[in-house]
Parts: sequence; structure tokens; C-alpha cells
Amino acid sequence: MHRHSPAFTVTMAETAADLRAAQRLRYDVFVRELGGSGPLVNHAQGCEVDDFDPHASHLLLRDMHRDPGDQVVGTYRLMTEDTARQAGGFYCEAEYDLQRLRETDHKLLELGRSCLHPAYRGGTAMMHLWGALADYVKAHDIGLIFGVASFHGTDVQAMAGPLSLMHDRHLAPAHLRVQAKKTGAHAMNLIPPDQIDRVAAMRDTPALIKAYLRLGAVVGEGAYIDTAFNTTDICLILTTDAISALQRSIYARGADNG
Repeated sequence: MHRHSPAFTVTMAETAADLRAAQRLRYDVFVRELGGSGPLVNHAQGCEVDDFDPHASHLLLRDMHRDPGDQVVGTYRLMTEDTARQAGGFYCEAEYDLQRLRETDHKLLELGRSCLHPAYRGGTAMMHLWGALADYVKAHDIGLIFGVASFHGTDVQAMAGPLSLMHDRHLAPAHLRVQAKKTGAHAMNLIPPDQIDRVAAMRDTPALIKAYLRLGAVVGEGAYIDTAFNTTDICLILTTDAISALQRSIYARGADNG
């Protein structure tokens, strides 16, 4: 619980110290909390790092009421097509074939490494990050947003309900339907549609994924088992309509969020 009302600001990381602050938060969430790992994770410094970080832009959500060295409480990693070329591809391409997205006429933006400090979940913190994201999308004329979102754990049967419901209700149209790569692919349609407990399936879906789906996000074909991060990933795609819904949602709530 907060002992104060948060004083949120959202900026892009500009310095090495800014990036380290994002990587420390990612370590706390992805490594300490969720049990993930990776070849470049720096356990000695408590930083979750990978090869894409130097090429990407990093949104940082700060609570200015916290101690100066501990103010970053949320982050998003953003990669455009230009930065992806510098990095040798999008992060998602290790898990999904993105050719269908590249064949559209839209500018692409990949979202990744989204996380919040546990004390800031369930409140307005994510809306502040989304507000900055909406501004970025508008400024850069982005037409498609995509990225992997995760279920904790790799026991696909334990998440059969949510995966099946997404496959039944939110599967991307054919021209956007990216495919999970065979190295870690797993079918999502595990339960026949008429046997899905839809209430339980939505309850068991991570909050961030539900929020994207409410905006109109669609999902690619197949889940991907990421053993290094101890997650089961899906690829979410937000079309221009969903991006407009995101912007309307942010701007409509702006006065309430302060």
C-alpha cells in the first residue's frame, strides 16, 4: 500500500542510469518474482538485460515521491522498424513469424518488457504509461502495435481455458495472423468452444492481456513456450481501430488520472 498519493511522471530513458533503472525493475519482476532468466541477466547488479535494449526506446514511469534512486515503478520497451533493423529484427521474431505484419502498409511498433512494481498494480499507473504510449503512437504515425504477452508458467493445460477462449473469440484475421515458430509452438484451441467456461477463462487471464483485448486486440496463431522466462507467450496485435480506442480511453480518463 502507498503511504502517499503517487506523483507520476513518464519520460523516455535518456541516460545509462535511466536504462539501468528500467533493467533493475525488470529484474525484480521477471527474475525475482516470476523466475525468469536469460544469457545476459546480471544477477550481481540485479539487472534484466538483453541485446535489444541498446537499440530500443524505453518509457519510464516514475513516482517522484519515492527516493531518487528508486523512483522508476513502470517501464515499456518500444521498437520501431528502424530500431529493429539495427538490432537484427524484432524481439518477437524469436517466437513468431512476423511476415504478415510486414506485408501491410502500416508502420509497426513492438511493445515489450512491460512491467509495474507490485505496489502500483491495479491503479492508475498503467494508464499513465498508456497515455505516453498513445502520444508516441500519434507522433510517429504508428498503424500496428504488437508484442508478446505472457502467462506465468509453462504448463499449457493449466491455462487451456484462457488460451482456447482467445483462439475462439480474438483470433487475428488471416492477413495479420502471425504464426508461432515450431521451436516452441503450442496449439491454443485446446478446448472445444462450446465447452469453455468463459467466466473462469477470463478470470484466469492476466490483467494486462484482458486490458488489451478490451481495446480490440487480436491474437496470433499458437502460443509459444518460453522456458528461459518460465512463461507461455501469445502475440497480441492492435490494429488502427484498437489504437484509436486506446487513445480515446487515455484521453477520456486524463482528467481523472491527474
